[in-house]
Parts: sequence; C-alpha cells; structure tokens
Amino acid sequence: QVQLAESGGGSVQSGGSLRLSCSASGFEYTSFLLGWFRQIPGKEREGVAIIDNYDDAVYADSVQGRFIISLDSATTTVFLQMNDLTSDDTAMYYCAAAAPRPASPRWLLQHSRLADAWGQGTLVTVSS
Repeated sequence: QVQLAESGGGSVQSGGSLRLSCSASGFEYTSFLLGWFRQIPGKEREGVAIIDNYDDAVYADSVQGRFIISLDSATTTVFLQMNDLTSDDTAMYYCAAAAPRPASPRWLLQHSRLADAWGQGTLVTVSS
C-alpha cells in the first residue's frame, strides 16, 4: 500500500518561495504518476503539477513558469519548488500518487479521482 508523507509547508510573504517534499513508500510499480494538488475551503481540489517516472511533467496554467516539480527516483520523493508566490497560492497542498500509471500526467492533473493515494496535506499561506 502506497503511503505519502509531505513536508515543507509554511508561511511566506508575497514574492517569496517555498519547497514542498513528498516521500512515497510502499511503491511496487516502476510506472507511476506523482504530483501535487491544492484546495481551499469551499472549492474543489485542483491539480497543480504532475510528474511521471520518465520525468515528464505538466503544470496548471496558474503556476506554469513559477513552480517546478521534480522527482528523485532513488528515494521516490517528489518535490515542488514554488517561486514568486502570491496570495492566490494560499491553500492546503496535497501529494498524490497513481500506480500503476493509469493515464498521462495531464489526465491526473485534470482528474484527481485517478489518484490511488493521498498525503495528509501541508498548509501554504502567502501574505501580501
């Protein structure tokens, strides 16, 4: 059973940066998707960035050019480097995994129900 453990959330001023980490354990597949979603109260969870085991990555339009997702395959840890943060980025961020890989990274980005496992979430707060 896949388990995900997130870290790295916190508070930062607008224009600042944060780096989130998510360590995955219990992986038995070599083909998978890992990534990040975020959610604010009263709104649906939205895809932020997804990466696959080939290092192919996709991003939501709202974070393209500011966020970078990366994968350490040796430890099955996925990172999200968030730069030039704004108050619109304030949310609970969740790590997600889909294994074996059910579809393309963009499908998972747009369809959170494809995820098999979720982390507990880490809060990111950006103040202006």
